[in-house]
Amino acid sequence: MVRGSGIRLLAAAGVVAMTLLLGACGANDDAASAPSSGTSADSFSAGELQDPAAPEESDAAAAPPVRVQIPAIGVDSALESLALGEGGRLQAPVDYDLAGWYADGVLPGQVGPAIIAGHVDSPSAPAVFAQIGNLVPGDEIIVTLSDGSALTFAVSDSIQSAKAEFPTDAVYSNVPTPELRLITCGGTFDSSTGHYLDNLIVFAELRG
Repeated sequence: MVRGSGIRLLAAAGVVAMTLLLGACGANDDAASAPSSGTSADSFSAGELQDPAAPEESDAAAAPPVRVQIPAIGVDSALESLALGEGGRLQAPVDYDLAGWYADGVLPGQVGPAIIAGHVDSPSAPAVFAQIGNLVPGDEIIVTLSDGSALTFAVSDSIQSAKAEFPTDAVYSNVPTPELRLITCGGTFDSSTGHYLDNLIVFAELRG
């Protein structure tokens, strides 16, 4: 049975002007010889990041996430730690088959939007987040922390947006409850630059 998609396409006029792009979430065979567009092939391009994890609000003793599981699409991945690199770009996971979490942002389970990113494909095969576009509201995302505890989030929405119109406010702004964002690339692959034209973002909320 084919699962339905919960993706909403954002029209250019309906998104905020600030951008936080995910530039190189994967590449198909054409990418190997494609010229660079200025976005590093081993990083996610990042613009004006709104960091909701103010120091006074962070719990230094909290356990970081070490694994993400998404049963509906067969994802079971250890998590790399991701940081902002040169040029303010969010680094991509080194391994195409592993997801990564933004370690300088919100910890999963704390108030605010925790960020997990992953490649959609590799030069030779689908990657860890190849199927997140098939997630629908209610699907579970399980994040295991380093202390052995597990948090269950439920998908609430998905959006697909042109990278030039990335909905930074919707993805990164402060929220009053613990939430999760899964981010990858999507849409058309531009073989002339080696990058996808869109981003796919899945929103999820912590289950009580």
